[in-house]
Amino acid sequence: MPVKPRKIPQRQCVGCRTMTDKKSLIRVVKTPEGEIVLDTTGKKSGRGAYVCPNGECLKKARKSKALERAFALTIPDEVYDALEAQMVNA
Repeated sequence: MPVKPRKIPQRQCVGCRTMTDKKSLIRVVKTPEGEIVLDTTGKKSGRGAYVCPNGECLKKARKSKALERAFALTIPDEVYDALEAQMVNA
């Protein structure tokens, strides 16, 4: 009996709206405390949204307010700046 290949989870980038393997995307999390952080492990608790690991997708998400819609809250500019800095360092 042939072994069935494992299904690879897919997620949509909120910036460019393309479906990609979950592992290749960066997860942005709204924690239960209401804080917005990058989740490089993919295991933090909270509501998640996914962004491609390039600054252009984060800029598109910022311009279209995609993260604000995903988390249903207004995200201050400092949070976006911190996310961009974290993305460069990651």
